[in-house]
Amino acid sequence: MQIRYITALIFFFSFLLAGCGSFRQKDHTETLHIIHAGSLTYPVKQISEAFLEEKPGVRILTEAWGSKAGARRVMELETPCDVFLSADYVVIEQMLIPDHAGWYLPFASNEMAIVYSENSRYSDEIDAENWFEVMLRPDVAIGRSDPDQDPCGVRAVFTSMLAEKYYGVGGLAEELLEKDRQNIRPKETDLIALLESKHIDYIFLYRSVAQQHRLPYLRLPPELSLGDPGLSDWYAQVEIQTLGATPGSRLTETGQAMVYGLTIPFKSKNPTLAKAFVEFLLDPEKGQRIMEQLGQPGISPAPNPWYEAMPEGLRRLALPCEDQ
Repeated sequence: MQIRYITALIFFFSFLLAGCGSFRQKDHTETLHIIHAGSLTYPVKQISEAFLEEKPGVRILTEAWGSKAGARRVMELETPCDVFLSADYVVIEQMLIPDHAGWYLPFASNEMAIVYSENSRYSDEIDAENWFEVMLRPDVAIGRSDPDQDPCGVRAVFTSMLAEKYYGVGGLAEELLEKDRQNIRPKETDLIALLESKHIDYIFLYRSVAQQHRLPYLRLPPELSLGDPGLSDWYAQVEIQTLGATPGSRLTETGQAMVYGLTIPFKSKNPTLAKAFVEFLLDPEKGQRIMEQLGQPGISPAPNPWYEAMPEGLRRLALPCEDQ
């Protein structure tokens, strides 16, 4: 019995650590805790490894979450976090500022795509005009992430709503969003295993994640992909209500082009090291080059309404808004 008990404990703690990462040099003297969006798992891994080449003696501990769930981790007093990387800057603005952070910094873009595998039903037929018809077929299974936990889930809703307007098909958004609700997962990268195991055929997912996992994908028209800042007025036609920062509260989220954001929370135990990591991440020849290679173009420096609240050393990575 004792051996079984010990084995169960080992399994339990292994499960808890499965979503975490660790990058370190031997004899580390400093630790950097990073909480990041699931879609940033590959970039954070590669950027962390490159950062450690310049900062020997550092240990980097990472946690991947849906960005909203990650923000709630930042809000928990006992959870360490030196850098928070969100798939949507709005998560920082609406959930962490002003109580848990004082600013955000935009740093990357992305776009929505329809992702599938070589085993997906009708993958030889799907295109930019019929994708929703294929996904609604009775023998096709689809998946998306939870909009209450993950910006990719919010964006899947926006893409569905915009598709109804773009194609002029009444009721399309509801049909897409009500189909296969059992396949909704906390974050977008949780869906990859379902796709690879042939449990589902198609996913509303970021193009960068498809590229990083070498999965085939269908690029959507810019009006649906949320990847074109020039279409901001078109995207803003749609909105949804999602869970807020506190129990029972709700947030109104409006469609807009994708912008990833980061911050150094007030709770950071090592803000100097955190600042160095942010500078490395946004260096065009270092972190930004890695992001670009992994399908996520950088957008820094960008106008920032929180410019004056940013640490002075990081302001060179942003631009003041015209009214500042």
